[in-house]
Amino acid sequence: MAAFDLTALVTERLLLRRLAAADAAALHAVYSDPEVTRYWSSTPWSTLEQAHQYIADADVGLASGAMLRLGIECAATGQLIGQVALYSFDQQNRRCDVGYALGRAHWGQGYLSEALAAMLGHGFAALGLNRVEADIDPRNSASARALERLGFRHEGLMRERWIVGGEVCDTAFYGLLRRDWQARQSR
Repeated sequence: MAAFDLTALVTERLLLRRLAAADAAALHAVYSDPEVTRYWSSTPWSTLEQAHQYIADADVGLASGAMLRLGIECAATGQLIGQVALYSFDQQNRRCDVGYALGRAHWGQGYLSEALAAMLGHGFAALGLNRVEADIDPRNSASARALERLGFRHEGLMRERWIVGGEVCDTAFYGLLRRDWQARQSR
């Protein structure tokens, strides 16, 4: 997919770029933190190999047009602080899912909203998406607020969808339509 041939997305404070092997330790630091993965559908990472596999999977997804996963780099420091991804593309319906993670030291500073806005803008403009979906643990109020700030609407709840580490968890579904995104951008 030609739209996946981007070099990077640049925001005021961030560089969203392709993940590289050198990012493995930084990614592992994010995903091995139990606070970061508290509301994920999997347990925290325990090995650096998981980070290497994650990067390899991102490369395969990029090459096949199945996933666009970019690292979130702080422009001021050059430090990789998280990732944002568009994945599970449905070409016929011009729809995909969005996922993200941010290192705990960078929470509450607007980085996630900034990265998501850049990725959503790219998805709607360059990829021609009509709809982007997110599913989160309903207890993750910070994630819900980040989505809602960008115009996502809560669309439903699927009860007991995940069992992670023996804990049964629900999923809250959010959706954002292209026309709603465009209306917010023109304000």
